[in-house]
Amino acid sequence: MLTEMEQPIQPATRDNERWQIIQAAIDEVRPALRRDGGDCELVEINGNKVMVRLSGACIFCKLAGATLEGIQARIIDRLGEFVRLVPVPGAAKARH
Repeated sequence: MLTEMEQPIQPATRDNERWQIIQAAIDEVRPALRRDGGDCELVEINGNKVMVRLSGACIFCKLAGATLEGIQARIIDRLGEFVRLVPVPGAAKARH
């Protein structure tokens, strides 16, 4: 019989933990984005692809690519695995 510590993590729990880690990484940079009139919202996670939606001043900013690279690096650091940050247009999907 497996002890509580040896029980496998259910996929839903693992996905929820990944979502929370990624969301926390985005939330860390959100104040700076908002100060400049922009924002970044987590839309969806599909495997190693993390879809985000830039809004406000970030949409047409010349530094948006650098911002996305910085967020991606932060997420990779927090998760300990490679992910690709993908900007998507339009309204964000509801997660729950």
